[in-house]
Amino acid sequence: MQFRVIEPLYQEWNAKINVISRTDISNLMVHHVLHSLSIAKVISFTPGTEVLDVGTGGGFPGIPLAILFPGTRFHLVDSIGKKIHVAESVSDALGLQNVTTEQARAESVKGAFDFVLGRAVATLPSFYDLVKGKVKKENNNALPNGILYLKGGDVEDEIRAVKAAATIYNLSDYFTEPYFSTKKLIHLCRK
Repeated sequence: MQFRVIEPLYQEWNAKINVISRTDISNLMVHHVLHSLSIAKVISFTPGTEVLDVGTGGGFPGIPLAILFPGTRFHLVDSIGKKIHVAESVSDALGLQNVTTEQARAESVKGAFDFVLGRAVATLPSFYDLVKGKVKKENNNALPNGILYLKGGDVEDEIRAVKAAATIYNLSDYFTEPYFSTKKLIHLCRK
């Protein structure tokens, strides 16, 4: 039910506030929702997992994942107030009880989380430096705690610049849509 109403909700908000590029709103379900859900191809969050979504914008990848994993707690942050307002409003309209939102920069967020999510927020080394201290040490999932970062293109140089163990998942291994041909999910954790 929630996935059926997500598209009209974002279309309505996007008409008011440009949260998703006006040229890309027609691709919402593949470029934003399915791209967000690609994380579920490599991890099924155990109930009670705590996830920080940094630079969430209007709620990606956090909101689609919160629908899929109702037992996981998602904290969505963005430094831009109007974007976090959209994420909060969409979350409320969908009745998501496992989502909190905060207008904040990553470095000011309090607490530690099992996973930190990002979706092409910054270069991988910059993002890693911002959030590496936000990851809990104890693991409760099959995948070790760490950073799950969605990014396109060649990521090898950026991964070499990060002092962490990295696993790259090519999303084209999971999806046939052309959009995913260069998209990757990168898992970073302590060595």
